Amino acid sequence: MSNSPAFSLLQQRSVQPATQRSAQGTEPYAGEQQSRDFHRIAAAIDYLQQHVTEQPTLDALAAYLQLSPGYCLKLFQRWAGVSPKRFLQTLTTEQAKPLLLDHHSLLDTSLALGLSSPSRLYDHFVAIEAVTPGDFKRMGAELQIRYGRGFTLFGEAFIAWTDRGICQLTFLTTTPMTTGQHPTAADHHAAFARLSGSWPNAQLVADNHAASRLLDYVFQPLQTQTLSQQQPVPLLLRGTNFQVSVWRALLETGSGSRTTYGALAAALGNPNASRAVGGAVGANPVAWLIPCHRVIQASGAIGGYRWGVQRKAAMLARESCYMADTHPATAPNR
Repeated sequence: MSNSPAFSLLQQRSVQPATQRSAQGTEPYAGEQQSRDFHRIAAAIDYLQQHVTEQPTLDALAAYLQLSPGYCLKLFQRWAGVSPKRFLQTLTTEQAKPLLLDHHSLLDTSLALGLSSPSRLYDHFVAIEAVTPGDFKRMGAELQIRYGRGFTLFGEAFIAWTDRGICQLTFLTTTPMTTGQHPTAADHHAAFARLSGSWPNAQLVADNHAASRLLDYVFQPLQTQTLSQQQPVPLLLRGTNFQVSVWRALLETGSGSRTTYGALAAALGNPNASRAVGGAVGANPVAWLIPCHRVIQASGAIGGYRWGVQRKAAMLARESCYMADTHPATAPNR
């Protein structure tokens, strides 16, 4: 990585896979195991959502996943810290509606959604740096970008960064994979092609080891840190002024909350710009840290997601479960 203070901190605090902990915090939880679990969780989400009116039993879900009921329960408790039934509850429209933020909430960063808000305690403090017009035109000239892939709670991901911040974080598949499969060479090529297309004049350097450590840090919950201990995770973003303003607005949504294109547009002072907001959300180059997964439909339905609806559902559900179990008094109302 670079010698900048922020990235030196990321190097120091990156958690090696052998010391990651499960959602229950009782056993080592390696990145590759997390990814394998995610693909089973994604398949389970697909099944549970298709059979929500039938209220599937644990036995039925386990049979679908070709697991024993005991192991199925352990899988959910290890990955999400809750039972399959509790997990499914977080995905329903009825549960989602109370979590929707209106544009007033998005604007009131000093109170409802500011850094002092408990709903932000488990988010990384993200600091956005937009490239200058000159940098934009140079398209990465005189810039070195390191990149690589690694395992995360939500499947294998591709990440790229400079000495000024993370510039890309994408997932390598858009649909769940059955256990044992991995992203293909085409998936890796597509992620690299997006990077090289966004920064065509940059020097690109592969570094999977550093990428894996950085991904560990990005997806590591901050339950052991207070706000005073948190250090900014810098992002270096190349986008139009409007796109960057939308990405900044997304940062004002806290863990466990949801928003809509309409609310984001209103927060930006242009309530008729929902379609343009949707385009900017879809162009988000840094998944998870810029939480475009928290944008759902006004009805409460999950809606689409570039990296797969099951992955989006898993992110939302895990955030909701995590907030409810680690800080129930301040978790969003359900």
